[in-house]
Amino acid sequence: MQKLGEFKLPNFFNYPPYFTYMKDPLETWIVGLTSVHIVVEMGLFPLQPVKDTREKQIQLWKELILDYCKTQKVFIVEPEGFPLFTNSGIERSLSHEAREVFLSTLVSEGRAEWMDKGHRKCLILWHRIQEWADLILRFVKDNGLEDSVMTVEEIRSGTESRGTDLHGIDRIVLMRALKLLEHKGKLAIFKGTSADDEGVKFSI
Repeated sequence: MQKLGEFKLPNFFNYPPYFTYMKDPLETWIVGLTSVHIVVEMGLFPLQPVKDTREKQIQLWKELILDYCKTQKVFIVEPEGFPLFTNSGIERSLSHEAREVFLSTLVSEGRAEWMDKGHRKCLILWHRIQEWADLILRFVKDNGLEDSVMTVEEIRSGTESRGTDLHGIDRIVLMRALKLLEHKGKLAIFKGTSADDEGVKFSI
């Protein structure tokens, strides 16, 4: 099985007809038990023209993006430089249209957010904000911190969070989850002398 670093890539990522240039613009191939039509032009891996197979393709890539980002703790994806979108082993890359569609579909499902109007950066929510908030509550209870004070940096990089999804969490995502919990009366966020000094007083 092909890997990207330590990440194991799914079979479809390296399936030769999926990336091979075809003189005939429409060719049928098999992935599992699914008959798929795909167009490959100029060495690019484009979107599939048949609705059912196109939806299957989008689903496979959505799952791959979320799985990769979760296991590698990637929060911000730049479409033009994201390593998943290129298979150097067989010299194929996703077309710009395909990259945009896959990420925009995640955005429409609440699993990502574009960070700029030009769609140059995308914030990936492999846990939704509510799910991150639930993880914070579990973290607090598991560590007996119900009435404690912590800095934001301690939550995302302290010893208590090691081995959890919270360790290394993107600051933007963490603050969104904390503000959601603050709105629900589970904690209070207070300012320090700098952004790194921001604190959280739990009241669970």
